[in-house]
Amino acid sequence: MSGFLTITLIALVFIIIYQIAKASEYAAILRGKEKVERQTNRTIAWLMVAVFVFGIWGIWECHEYMMPKMLPISASDHGVKYDDMLKVTLILTGIVFFITQTLLFWFTYRYQASEKRTSYYFPHNNKLELLWTTVPAITMAVLVAIGLRAWSSMTAPAPENSQVVEIVGKQFNWIIRYPGKDKVLGKRDFRNINDANNVLGLDWNDKANHDDVIAENGEMHLIVNKPVKLIIGSRDVIHDVGLAHFRMKMDAVPGIVTTMWFTPTITTAEMKKITGNPNFVYEISCDQMCGKGHYSMRGTVIVETEVQHKAWLMMQKSYYATVNAPSDAATPATDSTAKATTSKAITMN
Repeated sequence: MSGFLTITLIALVFIIIYQIAKASEYAAILRGKEKVERQTNRTIAWLMVAVFVFGIWGIWECHEYMMPKMLPISASDHGVKYDDMLKVTLILTGIVFFITQTLLFWFTYRYQASEKRTSYYFPHNNKLELLWTTVPAITMAVLVAIGLRAWSSMTAPAPENSQVVEIVGKQFNWIIRYPGKDKVLGKRDFRNINDANNVLGLDWNDKANHDDVIAENGEMHLIVNKPVKLIIGSRDVIHDVGLAHFRMKMDAVPGIVTTMWFTPTITTAEMKKITGNPNFVYEISCDQMCGKGHYSMRGTVIVETEVQHKAWLMMQKSYYATVNAPSDAATPATDSTAKATTSKAITMN
């Protein structure tokens, strides 16, 4: 019933609009078509001025409303460069937008149709064509160059003293591995992957794997003011490591290792104070549609001091020791064996 009423209401609105248009047409015939056209042009010209003024005011209000709700300041050195690049782009495009829109609405008002003015056709001008083609092209080239420089710095080789962390995506969570005391990540082989006792397919013949730590809860611990190199991979489909607070992202592709590096500059505790949010966390999002559980593929980053990081790492058990720990099921088996041995001894006696 509600659907029928909605359709009826829409139909009535269209009928009313049509009748108003017809009435306006009849009125124009009665009052004189030229006089009505002049009045209409004048009204439209003033309306365009109003649209421009209220439009600019609306853009400003939207900016003031949305800015506090956007991401907080960048928490990495690369992110600061990215934000600066974005500001330059917005300033340049904003200036061009304001100038062109001002001219557009001014011309609409200033050169409205009148009895004293006739149309002037301006088909071509080589200088004007050269100007509005060359200037935007040069501006775009400069912006692209700035972007390529930022991209190159992000994907360039990380400094030698960088912290190394591996992050691997799988439907639908992140697996994060840290090197142990040897500061070397052991070899992996996808043929060894087993969700029960080898989630990354580590090669146990490589002793470098024996002290590696794996965090399957999607929690990445980073050291503030120390470069970190992320070694990125995927176990199944294409994922994407999104670090919005650090302004970084990189695809995680099956069979291909990708890397990126940055330097965290604000600890989690400091960012809680900056944002005024005691529950603030840095997030790891998957920025590539990867299946029906894509929305839930989320991890967290904890940026801490080096002392705090070392204390946390010392409390972690290596993945090798975890999967090779004695099973609780061994105890019942031992008891059964002891009972059988005792029974056999009694029988022999």
